Amino acid sequence: MGKIIAIANQKGGVGKTTTSVNLSASLGVLEKKVLLIDADPQANATSGLGIDIENVEKGTYEILEHTCTPEESIVETSSPNVSLIPAHIDLVAIEIELVDKERREYMLKDALKSVKDQYDFIIIDCAPSLGLITLNALTAADSVIIPIQCEYFALEGLGKLLNTIKSVQKIHNASLDIEGLLLTMFDSRLRLSNQVVEEVRTHFNDMVFETIIQRNTRLSEAPSYGESIIAYDATSRGAVNYISLANEVISKN
Repeated sequence: MGKIIAIANQKGGVGKTTTSVNLSASLGVLEKKVLLIDADPQANATSGLGIDIENVEKGTYEILEHTCTPEESIVETSSPNVSLIPAHIDLVAIEIELVDKERREYMLKDALKSVKDQYDFIIIDCAPSLGLITLNALTAADSVIIPIQCEYFALEGLGKLLNTIKSVQKIHNASLDIEGLLLTMFDSRLRLSNQVVEEVRTHFNDMVFETIIQRNTRLSEAPSYGESIIAYDATSRGAVNYISLANEVISKN
């Protein structure tokens, strides 16, 4: 039985897509079968794995519309053991199109029933919002990873996200867990980064992953080549961090 993990935070630029792509690639390298779902209209996870967005004919939009099955939309990637359900800009319209549908929060959950058993992990890259697409992801997920940037506004909006998760648990998905809070973009030279780590660990204790994703130029470069950090530079600090995170996720499960 595969575990579905949503990567969510309504704050932009905290490392959701970077984490989705590189955690998936790291789990794949550790011989886990992974399906990555791009649930962000910006489709950065799709392009980040070398898939041309212009040529995407079936993807997350069609799955949420139930006009195609997950099996029909899955594409293989160059990352070992990693498959992808891609996204394209049409996904931006889904919030309006689903608004009057019955069970609109369950569209993704219902669609994924047919493939859940075929993968060890299904990772969902969420959009930077708490809209209907993210709600679908949280309703479908078994757990959620929340990336938190090691910067001044790190905890801004976190309370709102945690309240959203509580309401999803209450109304749509009682079994939704928080897999962990992931500290990203850490720079050990900055006192502020160290203060954020201390504050988050003090507030959330065991909910915080031991692994911290450090700020790393190679991590920023990899998407422009359509590669994960594992394929782009397996010896980089970013690759080592994400392999460590993947091991932590596997040991938790």
